[in-house]
Amino acid sequence: MHQRLLPFAVAFVLAGCGNPTADGPKGPTALRKVAPNELRAPSDFASIEDTRERSRALFLEASRVFTHPRCVNCHPNGDIPHQGMNMQLHDPPSVRGPDNHGVVGMECTSCHQDKNQELSRVPGAPHWALAPIEMAWVGKSPRQICEQIKDPKRNGGKALAAIVEHNAHDALVGWGWHPGADREPVPGTQEQFGAIVAAWAESGAECPAEGARP
Repeated sequence: MHQRLLPFAVAFVLAGCGNPTADGPKGPTALRKVAPNELRAPSDFASIEDTRERSRALFLEASRVFTHPRCVNCHPNGDIPHQGMNMQLHDPPSVRGPDNHGVVGMECTSCHQDKNQELSRVPGAPHWALAPIEMAWVGKSPRQICEQIKDPKRNGGKALAAIVEHNAHDALVGWGWHPGADREPVPGTQEQFGAIVAAWAESGAECPAEGARP
């Protein structure tokens, strides 16, 4: 009897009627593949119908910039800046100082001017300094960075609109795309990055799950 039923059962499964995922919930929408030095556009996330999920996915895309060494090096979890793609401690030795601009006689601007120095290879941009310790990103996950960015107690009292403006137009943030010498820039352009951050804010500024990575 079982032998007579077996062909029918196999046909039933192959037809999809016995497949629990055939008409069930679909997995995450596949995003357009991009090169490591590119950023996706907000329109690439339009296929994610759930607004909260779309917001989380947008932040993960933005975190490709936030977690890049060009950015993280100036967001240390201690008092010493990092440098290079392997994020070694700053050489020559320097420390944060009371206002994140170094200490007397060794201020950040003692070496870092308002633009890159071609011959000496010293990077530079307006207002060169470390991010406040409350905004330390070294060793932080995208979710932890997201929560920091949204928290007015840690982000300098900024509302979402100010966060978008800062990331889209601040000259020091913009240095990440123009680091000079042979340094690897962060992905995309500042304009594209600003659009991603704006879309994240407009979709509810949701934070991705702990463990989620771009």
